[in-house]
Amino acid sequence: MTRTARELLETTTGELAPDPQANRLVPLIARGAASRGTLAALALEQREVIAADHRSFLHLAERAADGAPESAAFFRALADGEAVAGERLASFAAACGVDEERTAAYAPLPGCQAYPAYVAWLALNAEPSDAVLALTANFSAWGGYCATIAQALRSRYGFTDEACAFFDFFAEPAPELDERATAAVQEGLDTGRLTEDLSHRYGRLLQSYEAMFWRTLEQRP
Repeated sequence: MTRTARELLETTTGELAPDPQANRLVPLIARGAASRGTLAALALEQREVIAADHRSFLHLAERAADGAPESAAFFRALADGEAVAGERLASFAAACGVDEERTAAYAPLPGCQAYPAYVAWLALNAEPSDAVLALTANFSAWGGYCATIAQALRSRYGFTDEACAFFDFFAEPAPELDERATAAVQEGLDTGRLTEDLSHRYGRLLQSYEAMFWRTLEQRP
């Protein structure tokens, strides 16, 4: 039986849900047990991720523009979101004590930058509709992490609303983006551009690289 885009998104998200034990850093932050230095590293790594993903999403939108307009619209929306997130990240970084000098001196950790590197690979190589499905499945876990972090920053670390705005942004429901994702996946199904096995492979790797991101931060010296 042919599945609808909504059904495919739901099943793929469920199948790719990360192991609850895979991310040990977010529970540490939730308890207030993560150091300020680790929070600062999170801000600095996210600065690199946001900039890279913004460019990757713009490239995917450009690639999809001719034959997959719904996918193009989805990726343009993602790129716009990354631009907003980048602006909000600055307040979190400042609250962590990150200034221009510290930013310039920081050396990004390879384990944290594997995720945006793979998103860039998808931008160059993946069918855009396959990338839509893989990325949307991954976003579910990311949003939950951000909600937990935002609450902990306020209750455990005394951060202001402005300093938490980056995480609030990703934790908030995004019904319009969900609709765009559904339309893009349906477009991929209708045109035969979407390949479920490839989408699942891409999503599995994204989840693995995201787990590596958190593990690398948690294990940093």
